[in-house]
Amino acid sequence: MSETSSGHNVNNDDQARLGRNVVALGWVAFFGGLAQDMIQPLLPTFFTSVLGLSKEFIGLIEGSLTTVVSLMKIGAGYVSDALGLRKAVVFVGYALSAIGRLGFGFVGSGGAAFGLRLTDGVGKGLKDAPRDALVAGSAGGRKLGFAFGVQRTLDTLGSVAGPLLAYWLLRQWINRPNPYQHVFLVGGLIAVIPLVIIGLFVRERRTAVTKQPFSLAILKGSFVRFLGVMLLFTLGNSSDAFLILRAEDVGISATIIPVVVALFNLTSAAAAIPAGRLADRIGRRRAISYGWLVYVLVYLGFALTRAAWSIWVLYALYGLYYALTEGAGKALVAELVPDARRGAAYGLYNASIGVMALPASVIAGALWTRVSPAAPFAFGAILAFLAYIGLQMVPKATPQTL
Repeated sequence: MSETSSGHNVNNDDQARLGRNVVALGWVAFFGGLAQDMIQPLLPTFFTSVLGLSKEFIGLIEGSLTTVVSLMKIGAGYVSDALGLRKAVVFVGYALSAIGRLGFGFVGSGGAAFGLRLTDGVGKGLKDAPRDALVAGSAGGRKLGFAFGVQRTLDTLGSVAGPLLAYWLLRQWINRPNPYQHVFLVGGLIAVIPLVIIGLFVRERRTAVTKQPFSLAILKGSFVRFLGVMLLFTLGNSSDAFLILRAEDVGISATIIPVVVALFNLTSAAAAIPAGRLADRIGRRRAISYGWLVYVLVYLGFALTRAAWSIWVLYALYGLYYALTEGAGKALVAELVPDARRGAAYGLYNASIGVMALPASVIAGALWTRVSPAAPFAFGAILAFLAYIGLQMVPKATPQTL
């Protein structure tokens, strides 16, 4: 048996419970992703064809959503650290998202749709950082990559199943007066399942919590350097909508695009657990480095390709990049930050990625319009390679820096 830092024994039952915690949180991510991706692809058409909203108003809704999610991610991390109640914060976050999604089954105006999207955004922002902290606290240091790989796999499988289920339901209900809202009702009901799992199966590991005021004191040492490198990388990582536009530009038909995206999700899901184990074996920093090199190749491929068939290969490699980096990045945060501050650290980490997505996409759009469709991908590849170099310069954490 092993000993905790406080001297208490951790028996096999405790270890098994912590393993079940990771699996339970994985299924929370699966059903949350399933509900989200049942609804998300249908919203643009619903906004225009059913609610009659303008493109400008749709942009306001979705832009505000992104901002709210990013801000809430920071606040949620600090709140979960200060209260020591990460499970409760995660539960509230999923509850608000369920309300936001279920409400679309009854919405009849743009104002109501705006309110529901913001409710969903608050929920999404609340849950991510404390959920990641729960996973990190439950996994144990040597299994962090594997634990986040499980999360990534189940989350991505939900994202594969969601659009397919939505497509099948629309086919079944196509002759009903408003098939979209029927699908939204089903998605909203599925969004309740994570609440049941959290309430019945997730157990919070009680640890000593240092209650601290809101502070940016976490921004120091290796963590802040890693965050800076991530910001550089993300500035070149524009919305995946540009990948779809580029695929269409070289000859992939719009009707085939969902199948290509499904290939990406399946590749990412299939590779997530092996990539997590690899990160545990060779180190999270090296796994992220490999993933960023794959990203450089993918974006150079999107910049240079002229053949439609190559898009399938590039999307599969893009899924491999996600598998190598997403779980490893979160595991590296846990290495660089002490447990008492991990909620805040994950909040800043997740929020920084979300905030940088806006300027990244604006730059990509300007490069596409003013230079060429290949330019955004060349720009992204260059910044990714610079970030790769920067990552090698981030010092490893030591007990003193923690």
